[in-house]
Amino acid sequence: MRVCDEFEHGFGWISDEFLGRTSHALVAGGGVWLVDPLAWDELARRIAAAGEPRGVIQLLDRHERDCAELARQLGVPHHVVPFARVGPFATIPLVNRRWWREAALWWPEAQVLCVADVLGTVGYFTAGDDRLGVHPLRRLTPPRALAGLDPRHILCGHGEGIHGEEAGPALDRALRTSRRRLPRAWLGSLSPRRGPSRGTP
Repeated sequence: MRVCDEFEHGFGWISDEFLGRTSHALVAGGGVWLVDPLAWDELARRIAAAGEPRGVIQLLDRHERDCAELARQLGVPHHVVPFARVGPFATIPLVNRRWWREAALWWPEAQVLCVADVLGTVGYFTAGDDRLGVHPLRRLTPPRALAGLDPRHILCGHGEGIHGEEAGPALDRALRTSRRRLPRAWLGSLSPRRGPSRGTP
């Protein structure tokens, strides 16, 4: 694991592997919310320094990771694919099927968008020089519910996030070109051409 996505509203940690599994902690009003977390040796210390643990949010049904165990250890609720508001965060339902349930987290005051699998920054998701891409299995039906948002921070479940003025245009481009760049994205997803992005906030 290594630290990533450190910014004024939280931090992330990422596994150095092909799919770059990424977890995040969002800090709001003195509370710490974990999103799709993996267990990490430094996590307890980082949470203690940031605030009081308030909850664990699992944005994708199959992103079980260490969500339930960490919620139990911390004594906080485990919110599994919430389709209603959680704490200070709005949720956006993205997929609600028997084999795929997913929601996104939108924190409008901080302009933070947090997603699990529909978007990612590692090579498996992107095509060509894209910073952000739609999941290969969702490129024909991209998450239009995210259109119109103007994030300043995009946090993904796979790969490092995008921060600053680039975030909004990256989201717009990912949604707008999803279908057109599908063949290139599918070809690229078959080979591990790139590992986790190492861009800095």
